[in-house]
Amino acid sequence: MSRKRKKLGDILVAWGILDSKSLDNAVLTAANSNRRLGETLIELGLAKEEQITKAMATQFDLEYVDLDQHVLDRAALDLMPEELIRRHMVLPMGKENGRLKIIIHDPLDLDTMDLLRFRLNTELECALASKSKIKRYIDTFMDSVHSSLDATVDELHKTIDASIDASIDLDAISEKDMGDDSAPIIKLIDKIIGEAVKLRASDIHIEPMADRVRVRYRIDGSCVERDNIPKRLQPVVMTRMKIISGMDIAERRLPQDGRIKQNFGGQDIDFRVSALPGYHGESIVLRILRPESVRVGIQALGFAEEDYERFLKIIKRPNGIFLVTGPTGSGKTTTLYAALQELNRPDKKIITAEDPVEYNFTGMNQCQVRADIGLTFSIILRSMLRQAPNIILVGEIRDLEVAEIAIQAALTGHLVFSTLHTNDAPSAITRLIDMGVKPFLVASAVQAIMAQRLVRNICKECREEVLEPDQKLLSLLDLNIQDLGEKKMYYGKGCSRCNNTGCRGRIGIFEMMLMNSEIRDLAFQRAPTNKIRKAAIANGMRTLMEDGKYKIFEGITTLEEVAKVAQVE
Repeated sequence: MSRKRKKLGDILVAWGILDSKSLDNAVLTAANSNRRLGETLIELGLAKEEQITKAMATQFDLEYVDLDQHVLDRAALDLMPEELIRRHMVLPMGKENGRLKIIIHDPLDLDTMDLLRFRLNTELECALASKSKIKRYIDTFMDSVHSSLDATVDELHKTIDASIDASIDLDAISEKDMGDDSAPIIKLIDKIIGEAVKLRASDIHIEPMADRVRVRYRIDGSCVERDNIPKRLQPVVMTRMKIISGMDIAERRLPQDGRIKQNFGGQDIDFRVSALPGYHGESIVLRILRPESVRVGIQALGFAEEDYERFLKIIKRPNGIFLVTGPTGSGKTTTLYAALQELNRPDKKIITAEDPVEYNFTGMNQCQVRADIGLTFSIILRSMLRQAPNIILVGEIRDLEVAEIAIQAALTGHLVFSTLHTNDAPSAITRLIDMGVKPFLVASAVQAIMAQRLVRNICKECREEVLEPDQKLLSLLDLNIQDLGEKKMYYGKGCSRCNNTGCRGRIGIFEMMLMNSEIRDLAFQRAPTNKIRKAAIANGMRTLMEDGKYKIFEGITTLEEVAKVAQVE
């Protein structure tokens, strides 16, 4: 009789990683979201990926391999085609007794095991490693993107250096570029895009300078310079970018917008492309739109427990306006999409008005603003109210007309989500009134306002304690070294996983203001922002700075990151 396999949750409880109550909650969450328990535990922050992997190795009686400590033999990697390694995220370790030993990340993926046995015509012996470490190993030791990009740039330099006449050289490259898929220019553009995707960049900046064309990636909110393209290649680089994004290659005086869709690692990724004429020529920016970046779920946004419960209560109200405020790039759209996904059920009708529609979601009716044909926010809003929606998303409240229609929709029984550009939550009330919205409408329609910013996470692989905090940064956040007591702060030393930046990924800091009778009275009286702020804090609002401090002491982010976006007045 075969031995009964232990459950994953029971193993983690026995190891002291989880308690029974946390396990029960995670099991319920996993069942409701139709996800595996291990994925749910990682998402909820109850266990780390390595702990889950080790527990699964124990559960399935497999060898656990730590790829940070284990370097595979290069000859072993040649035992399997690179295409299979990349597609199925597996690593060959070697052959023993006629069996191929491979490292996998999912012992339940039996279909992949059967496919590999068939393709390789051999029996398999499996070991287990975490998916992120397998991917990192492939990217580090097998990926040739960095080297091939550098080689392509060197090839272009040699092409130019070998030429005596610059104009002849440029013409020759232009013809080749437009007619041959193996041309250096085409390879260069493809590799720039491919490298940016692999490095988790959100934007690619191609910027003409006086003597060169600079290429930069924005990773976790910060620009990183990658390389310089020779100035002589500027025309063909820009032409190539325009061709693949569907722009008019002859128009160089006016701004243009385009889109690219490419497949990377089996996933279709959209790029929103913008061309802007400048002094040294057109600069081009590609915004990388990853579907998974806005499907993170509410739990992963970074709410403290109290704010998380408030957020869920607000978005499940039957009517009213919920506003998210902050500057461009502060994650407002991601937050609103997370809320809509929570509410996206067959019994609810959701309509959005966006400019532009960046991500497509099943079950939602998404409408794109097109000002060139007169399809504005206000016209879409008026029409969508005749479609009998339960929930409405307005991409941004830009003027009085849109604000009034949104408020009327909220007062007639609709739940309305929208964004506004203000520095903090209390300022949104005065901003709406300054737009011309009547104070009594603001007081009655708005249910809650949330301000947010994004800060970089400390890399978990190289996190170290700060022994001597910077006094200037402490004073900016109204902290005193004597008041810290036993509280600890951390920073990222820098490692290969975070490209020596010390940070990997970003998380939100939030300021959530719920409307109550006192704040509604202040809005009705056109009270200044500072009075509304005092009332909100007395009502339990945690400010951006306070939420940032909480995440500093939890070891999530650094003093510098919070000081960039929130400082004491």
